[in-house]
Amino acid sequence: MTYGAEAMIPLETGFPSLRTSSFSPDNNNGLLEKSLDLVEERRENAMVQLAYYQHKLKRGYDVHMKLRPPALEDLVIRKVLGAAKNPAWGKQGPTWEGPYRITFVAGIGAYRLANLDEKIYHVHGM
Repeated sequence: MTYGAEAMIPLETGFPSLRTSSFSPDNNNGLLEKSLDLVEERRENAMVQLAYYQHKLKRGYDVHMKLRPPALEDLVIRKVLGAAKNPAWGKQGPTWEGPYRITFVAGIGAYRLANLDEKIYHVHGM
């Protein structure tokens, strides 16, 4: 039940059986300690399996996607980060803002954005 130990039926405690005659408290405690030591390793193995499963799932969805880098004049949305979030919005506030138009490619993954009223914002990496 707890820590992998099995419950014994009261009838088994009165009559000798293979399980009751071979039971050793010291050996049992050693096995329980070994099992507790392996908990972290089992947890890490489960996390590796989960990451592998998520990777395979993402790859399955991405098969149908045709990615292309954003170009000039494309409309994009921007993620609202930390200090840009309005504290009055709370948890239910928007996590994305926009749309913005790309006006200049500043580098690999960095763009100058302008809203649709042509007000220019700083260079922003995507």
